[in-house]
Amino acid sequence: MKSLLSAVALAGLSEAALRFGCFKHQNGSYQQVPIMANDALPPGIQGGMTIYYTQQDFFSNGNQKITSFPKGFRMTAGKVTATSKYSKGLKFVCLQNKSTRFPELDEFPTQKCVGGIMTVHHFPACWDGKNIDSPDHQSHMYDTINDAFVNAGACPASHPVRVPQVAYETLWDTAKFNNMPWPTDGSQPFVLSYGDKKGFGTHADYMFGWKGDALQRAMDSSCMFNACENGRPLKSQQPAQMNACKVKSSVDEKLDGWLSELPGMGM
Repeated sequence: MKSLLSAVALAGLSEAALRFGCFKHQNGSYQQVPIMANDALPPGIQGGMTIYYTQQDFFSNGNQKITSFPKGFRMTAGKVTATSKYSKGLKFVCLQNKSTRFPELDEFPTQKCVGGIMTVHHFPACWDGKNIDSPDHQSHMYDTINDAFVNAGACPASHPVRVPQVAYETLWDTAKFNNMPWPTDGSQPFVLSYGDKKGFGTHADYMFGWKGDALQRAMDSSCMFNACENGRPLKSQQPAQMNACKVKSSVDEKLDGWLSELPGMGM
């Protein structure tokens, strides 16, 4: 694991499943858009999602007690069927380069982005302290997040336990398609796997999978960024180790090259 903030950033799949994104050609065919590694991580990492666990924000650990998620905990952010803005924590960034973080947009940018498009998922950080899940995977949590990595508001009495602020960043290499024919109506030809061309239905899943009390020790530490590595208090990995951690695809369907329809639509 590669520590980046007061907790950790993970390269690869780990606790979350990466969503499938495609470029839609004017002729109606699709091609998978590859994922790029975040430049906050070491060179040599082959794609993957960056996962942040922060105590407060990018600038301070704050002074609140942060309680680690319990074993078996899970939650979701966003809703796949949403047709309008679902929550503040779901954002897109038109990248000029891999370090671009602003402005954060509520839907896909319509212009060509020279560095690709970043999807951001901020999870709620207030827990009811009782349930490790709920029927909708969201009611046991309360979202006080502001836009971007800004310190969230105080937790309400109904959800009084402050847990780590989890956020996902996924960088899509849409720039490789910038010389392709684009829609004549000015829309963005990047679509998510279920046909969403606005991005309102962007969503993410979280399942707690840390070993022992490692995350709690990270939240109790005053370290930030790379100072958390090498046993202080977290162990770290080199890019070769990260790249070797892969999940074999379970999809029995053509995913490479130009596709006549989105994956799964013909099933």
